[in-house]
Parts: sequence; C-alpha cells; structure tokens
Amino acid sequence: MKKPLFFISVVILFLAFSAFTVYAAENQDWQPSVSAASAILINADTGAVIFEKNSLEQRAMASTTKIMTTLLTLEAGELDRSFTVDSFAIRVEGSSMGLREGDIVTRRALCYGMMLPSGNDAAQAAAVSVAGSLPEFVKLMNDKAVRLGLNDTSFANPSGLDAYGHYSTAYDLAILTMEAMKNREFSEITARQSMQVNFGNPPFNRWLYNNNRLLYMYNGTIGTKTGFTDNAGRCLVSAARRDGVTLIAVTLNAPNDWRDHSSMFDYGFSKVRNQVVDYDLSAFYVNVIGGETEKASLALKEPPTLPLSDDEMRLVEVRAVTSPFIYAGFEKGERVGNLLFYYNGRLLKTVPLVTSESTEFPGEKLHPAVAFGQFWRRNLF
Repeated sequence: MKKPLFFISVVILFLAFSAFTVYAAENQDWQPSVSAASAILINADTGAVIFEKNSLEQRAMASTTKIMTTLLTLEAGELDRSFTVDSFAIRVEGSSMGLREGDIVTRRALCYGMMLPSGNDAAQAAAVSVAGSLPEFVKLMNDKAVRLGLNDTSFANPSGLDAYGHYSTAYDLAILTMEAMKNREFSEITARQSMQVNFGNPPFNRWLYNNNRLLYMYNGTIGTKTGFTDNAGRCLVSAARRDGVTLIAVTLNAPNDWRDHSSMFDYGFSKVRNQVVDYDLSAFYVNVIGGETEKASLALKEPPTLPLSDDEMRLVEVRAVTSPFIYAGFEKGERVGNLLFYYNGRLLKTVPLVTSESTEFPGEKLHPAVAFGQFWRRNLF
C-alpha cells in the first residue's frame, strides 16, 4: 500500500539552473516545408507549439474525428460487454470494419475498428451503444470539446463524413490528441499496426490493419489517426516519441502528409530534448528537532530531466514542498519532500527531495516525543 504524503511548507520560484545540457540542431534557422493547408506540431508534455501553419483555420477533418469518438467510447467503459450492433447505425458509406446486421461485438472491438481500418460503421455502432442514438452522441462530442477548450471545433457526426457544421482546426485536434493519449487504452489501440478482434454472428476472430503508414515509415511513431474525404482532403494526426520526448503533429488537406509529418518530427526532435537539470539546492534545508544540529541540507534523489525546448525551459516554474521539520535519528537519503516542475500550470515532473546527511539522537534513550516523531515520519513517507 502506498503511504500518503503530507507536506506543509512550500517554496515557489522560477527555474534558475546552475547548468543544464542543451541540445540544438546544427542549423537553428531551418523550418519544415509542408504541403498541408493547415499544420501544427506541439510538445505533448506541455502543449507548447513548436511549428504551425494556418493552425487556427477551421477545416473539415474527415476521420480524425474518430479520435473523439474513440475517446468517448473508452471513457464510457464496459469495453468487453458483448451486444448486437444497431442495424441502422452500421448502414453508412465509406470505410468499414466489416460489420453486418445482427453482428455481436464489444466496444473494445469497435474502438479497434475505428482507429485501425477507420470503420465508419464502427464509429456509428459505438455512438449508439454509448449514447442511445447518433444525435445524443454528437451532443456528448460537442460537450467534451467545450470542456477541453476546443473553441474552433464542431461535430455533426461520429465518423467524420462531410457534413454542415462539422469542422475543427489543426490546433484543436492537437490538443484533443494530447488529451486522448493520456488514456492508456487509447494509446495502446492507436499504436497497433494490426489487431485480431472477435465479432460476427456468431463471433469469430479476424484481423484488422491500421491505415497509418507512418507507424512503420517513421521511427518512433506511436499513432494516431488518418482521414480522407473529397472535401477535407488527406488529413493526418500522428504522435511520435524519442528519448522521453513526445510530439504530436496534425495536417489538414495535405497532399503529401507522410512527408509533412516526417519533416515536422525531424524539426521537433531537433528542438525538444530531454534536458538534464543540475539544480542548486544550497538554499534549501529542513529543521531538525532533538539532534545536535538544527538544520539538515537537502538533495535530489535523482537528477531531473525535462522534455522541453530551450524556450520552454525558461518558462518552467519550480515548487519545493517539504515537511516543516524532522526529528533526529534520520538516515542519509530519507525522503522529506518533493521538487515539483510546472510548465504553464501543468505538472511536468515530481522529484523526491531527500536528506543529504544523517543525524543521530545524542542521548542513549530517545525522548518519547522524539521516538513517536521518528515512527510517524518513517510511516508517512
């Protein structure tokens, strides 16, 4: 069982590193050239924009819509409960996972059917399963968009087929994907090149294959969704991870989306690196009760690394949170607090603060209050 952590004293300061490792591209001035009408690249840990082109323009987004549909389906739960698909819902044009009237399926299988072969039938079947009808599910989609702050997004259907009032922006899709990738099941599904799922009447195993060629074209790609309609053109949302850095790229109406994303990722990974922080803790200490020394100096349990660009690093805020005091008799390396790293209000990392030295109680027999304090501290942290 994890032990609860309670801290009382808090110190807030802006990041001032004595040293940090800087990684930079050989040419700091180059920019990726993209074919897309709209494009964006963001740091998935902070939401900071690394590159953009017309990223706030409202456009049709085709089947990248299914990122929202899949996320809402996963959040609805009951993923492995079997049910019969709605016969009206699966009567839809476009790409399909192969559902037929009377098929027995699970929500989990529908999520794979949406994210891999981009099944419109899967999207609509999932929508009816979750909300009872397509219009009610669309309400859920737009409510979620409002909660996420997607101010330039409007959904009219769960599949992404062209429709009046169905649009988004590259920026909003990047923020939506950043939220979706926090869902472990979503991340697992979107990273699959193929998956065997069970459905039918009676159900039997069959293979589904992912349309996202970037999964095997670009090293480090971990998802997420392709899309195409005549009106939207080629659309792609993708995520890639290298050396602890995760980036999200979006292109809308991109004739050469695979190259666009590869170029943007190359640029992003040249700008954003896991930077090792050598943080100066000389000004920090914790008061000691019952010992020969009144104060104990602090150290970091491990050197912190942050997946940021140099520009982002300058905006990081650090909060040191420690116990107001500790009792004598502690060992070197005992945890007494945390160093918290924030970017734009978002917690990036928590690194334990520990004692950099040990202190013994001077007497042969501990005072009962000190003995109780030692017991309390060791069971608290």
